[in-house]
Amino acid sequence: ILDDPDLKDIDPTVLKHCHAAAAMCILEAGKQKADISAISTCLEDCKVDKERIEQFCTEYQHRGLVTVVSSSIGRSPLHITDVSWRLEYQIKNNQLHKTYQPSYLVTLNVENSDSRSHPDVSFSCTMEQLQDLVGKLKDAAKSLERATQM
Repeated sequence: ILDDPDLKDIDPTVLKHCHAAAAMCILEAGKQKADISAISTCLEDCKVDKERIEQFCTEYQHRGLVTVVSSSIGRSPLHITDVSWRLEYQIKNNQLHKTYQPSYLVTLNVENSDSRSHPDVSFSCTMEQLQDLVGKLKDAAKSLERATQM
């Protein structure tokens, strides 16, 4: 996607977020065995224009999208093997407005058992988002610990 010449003027981060959102939509629709009318209604609620809805639904009807997206995910889940982070302090944004916003750049080193290589997962977050992530990870660890004690 990032190499597509038609998309070269779009911020790569925005492209990645759009791709992830589209992939999740396709996977969720496939999981729910959603029909075209349900998908169309959902996309209309999200204010997607009719031409794009028709194009999406046409592609979805062939179910090729679900196969392509699900095959790119793999069969075994990724395992986080290491985490690294650094603090970034943004002074100005791309419109040269002063922002003075600290954020954290987090990189998760991942691997899976089917031995295919995977790039590291990197993302940027605020202090609040990072605290929320840590809290959710602690909750997940406690839930897993309780489940193994039963």
